Amino acid sequence: GQKARSGGRPRLGFEGGQTPLRLRLPKRGFHNPHKREYQWLNLYKLSSWIRQGRIDPTKLITMKTLRDTGVVGNKIKDGVKLLGAGHAKFNHKISIEVSSCSELAREAIEKQGGQVQLVYYNKLGLKALMKPWRFEVTPFPARPPPKLRYLFEYVGRLPEPDTPITK
Repeated sequence: GQKARSGGRPRLGFEGGQTPLRLRLPKRGFHNPHKREYQWLNLYKLSSWIRQGRIDPTKLITMKTLRDTGVVGNKIKDGVKLLGAGHAKFNHKISIEVSSCSELAREAIEKQGGQVQLVYYNKLGLKALMKPWRFEVTPFPARPPPKLRYLFEYVGRLPEPDTPITK
């Protein structure tokens, strides 16, 4: 009979001639396809992990170090942004490489004699930094696009660096 034949049903989402739900509900808001989504890291959390001995302040702290120690989440999409909450109690001399940094956080670190470097990694470069075992040949580090060049001081280095960049 009719039900025995293949393909004899209406398409997915068809509601018998009534306006479907996906058309009744309007599209809302604006979606920016170029938005950079950073993982946030506050100074008080970084300070706490240094005091606990989970992060070594004498070595260069990269985004890979932050991810491996668990201070930021496992999913770093576009990089890490260092925020200044807890700047008054921050008293560690560190060298850190992040994608973005607030002025308050930069001042607190530099006041202790430390150094903050804003480093650009594209998606492939960030993946190579976080998971180097997945690459037989390390990809070349990419420069930031012209519109973003003013935001970054350095191009990311692959493989993971041991020492801070010196000018």
